[in-house]
Amino acid sequence: MPELLLAIKEDVDHNRKPGRYILTGSSDVLTIPAVADSLAGRIELLTLWPLSTREISGGDVNMADILFSPDFIKRISPSPGFDLEASIVSGGFPEPVKRTNHRRRSAWFESYITTILDRDIRNLSQIQDLASVPRLLRILAGRTATLHNQSEISRSSGIPNSTLVRYMALLKTTFLVQELPAWSTNLGKRLVKSPKLFMVDTGLACHLIDIDEEGFRQGGEAAGRIFENFVVLELFKHVSWSDEPVRLYHFRSQSGKEVDLVIEGRKGAVVGVEIKLSATPSPHDFSGLKVLRDNLGEKFVRGVLVYTGNDIVPFGDNLHAIPVQYLC
Repeated sequence: MPELLLAIKEDVDHNRKPGRYILTGSSDVLTIPAVADSLAGRIELLTLWPLSTREISGGDVNMADILFSPDFIKRISPSPGFDLEASIVSGGFPEPVKRTNHRRRSAWFESYITTILDRDIRNLSQIQDLASVPRLLRILAGRTATLHNQSEISRSSGIPNSTLVRYMALLKTTFLVQELPAWSTNLGKRLVKSPKLFMVDTGLACHLIDIDEEGFRQGGEAAGRIFENFVVLELFKHVSWSDEPVRLYHFRSQSGKEVDLVIEGRKGAVVGVEIKLSATPSPHDFSGLKVLRDNLGEKFVRGVLVYTGNDIVPFGDNLHAIPVQYLC
């Protein structure tokens, strides 16, 4: 009932008490073609991500705030009973989190995709032939945590570039994929400005590329990308309720130096996060973080490498390797 928004607008104009209406949905209400009014000045938009591991375990620690804290190391602690493989494969949607049976969890993910396609995307776009979208989703899941290359995805999926642009917009509107924009400042170097693409939920990503807990434990390139997806999206979730207003980016120079996640806070303060599916960090893993540190000076708060070992390991001035269970 898109015309409902005009009635809400009229009522809100007569009574400005906030919180009397809550509108929820699996797609962005402002992108629905038939909506007659944006409710500008009358509406507050909240993106509700799938649950973070902190929320699932009942904790309320916010890592986005702690990463900027002067006593960062003293304020972090490992999450008791944290199971990395189970957390990644189940994701953060409440229903599959509760389903421990792999077949039942897969059935939920498959139904979720089907209903999003048949209702939300079809209503938003008036596209009748959506048969290529599930294949596109699988391709994107297989390429998660990589630079978004529109032409390459078009070739892999067989979807014309003009159509692919529309499909990608729809997948973002229905909260299935998330872009991480490129970060740039006056570092005096040419930078790669393409965004990186992530799936909003690692459980859904694992379902799409058919990786279970055992498959993730075997490692490999796909597992490494899924691990990066997991860490980046955890921090997207923490940022959504952090006290510190921050924005998330990735950094990559033309020479190949990169930082998986750049968290920029007030007055340009920066925390760099590198992510590696490894139990043995090395000084080489910090090369991109050192570039940021050496160029930003006092604006560089710290750099952390999130890895799968057990100990916090210092790697120089304001550089530490942090086990993933401390993040989650």
